[in-house]
Amino acid sequence: MATGAFEADRARALSVTPVSRETLERLDRFVALLLKWQRSTNLIATSTLGALWTRHVADSLQLIELAPAAKSWVDFGSGGGFPGLPIACALADTPGAAVHLVESNRKKAAFLREAARITGAPAVIHAMRIDKFVDGFRGHAEVVTARALAPLKVLLDECFTLVTSRALGIFPKGQDIGVELTEAATYWKIESDLVPSRTDPKGRILVVRALERRKTAHNERSVSRGRNRD
Repeated sequence: MATGAFEADRARALSVTPVSRETLERLDRFVALLLKWQRSTNLIATSTLGALWTRHVADSLQLIELAPAAKSWVDFGSGGGFPGLPIACALADTPGAAVHLVESNRKKAAFLREAARITGAPAVIHAMRIDKFVDGFRGHAEVVTARALAPLKVLLDECFTLVTSRALGIFPKGQDIGVELTEAATYWKIESDLVPSRTDPKGRILVVRALERRKTAHNERSVSRGRNRD
């Protein structure tokens, strides 16, 4: 990776999502750790390393502007730390802030713990499946997010308990979000907004403000469960 190109990408990212000096120091430590672990663990796609700052860091930080007062975030399928770790780095000086990173892969969860340690970010790592986390979570989530994890219908199935408890759902998506929304609308009544991504001209960020399961979908699930019991 050419140092000059990497620094240029860092500068571009910071022009899109400016941060404080303290936050930048945390992000630099996080990125350095990620690059070190990437040599032996596939945390992000190798093809995106040259644009790590814009493609991953700034892409994550832009979500904060959609819920600027939120202190409690839940990030599903955190993987290499996006978007949860950059958000946690940015909230490190906010009293009472907590970002819950849910990642079932043990090796990736170990990376996330080390990243939280060296950055001092208010990140809480949960090495478990999403359904296990949702069933056991007793806190109050203000925002639920997931990036490049699953189609929208699947995401809503996983996180509906939290979103229907008045948390916002903030999901970065690609140009096919219209297709995903159409599919999900068969099962859910969704109040949402689509916000253009500041890092990807083709990207959109779906902000789910309210969510209600359609009765037909609920009945189908009930009938299916009854048949399975038979």
